[in-house]
Amino acid sequence: MRLVLVGPPGSGKGTQAERLVKQFGLTQVGTGAMLREAIARGTEMGRRVEPLLRAGLLVDDPTVNDVVAELFRAPDRPDCFVMDGYPRTYSQAIAFDALMRQQFLSLDAVVHLTIPDDEVVKRISGRRCCSNPECGVCYHVHARRSKAEGRCDHCGWPLVLRDDDKEETVRRRLGEFHKNTDALVEHYRRQGLVRDVSATDPVDVTFANVLKALGK
Repeated sequence: MRLVLVGPPGSGKGTQAERLVKQFGLTQVGTGAMLREAIARGTEMGRRVEPLLRAGLLVDDPTVNDVVAELFRAPDRPDCFVMDGYPRTYSQAIAFDALMRQQFLSLDAVVHLTIPDDEVVKRISGRRCCSNPECGVCYHVHARRSKAEGRCDHCGWPLVLRDDDKEETVRRRLGEFHKNTDALVEHYRRQGLVRDVSATDPVDVTFANVLKALGK
């Protein structure tokens, strides 16, 4: 099985990808992890992207495409996989289509996790994370409160709202997501690959609906 997983921040893509990996023995392909590995290994690609990641900037499409192409052109390329976070834009989707044709591979489905923007904001802006850098456990003001108000249950350090989790930051990220991803989803929809699955349900229900959408 070869899948692409698409969804906004806070939709649970990573969790669903992990479950698909466990259920079907797939390889999870996440470009973020691949870029961090390239940096750790000190490769030419790693040296190119390290300044961008340190500055909190998105890596340009050609560079990300090169990273993915390097993986799929390797002798030990994955044949059964779930793409988590790539392709992220329409131009990346076009490049990935071409790469798949070159490698005589084809996608089985694109799982599109759908969730209203306001629900995403509620999920992410409700996070409160331990300020202890050696702990970092996160709680949620609605779904998973700490026992001691404003304090981590594990180490007792104060809980904080991270800058990345503030509402204005989340809405800006959502704007970028729609700008980059809506055309990508329509591209795959024209190919008959998109399976829309609501991500507003609990994790187990969402996964059951993913399996149903895939005919499993």
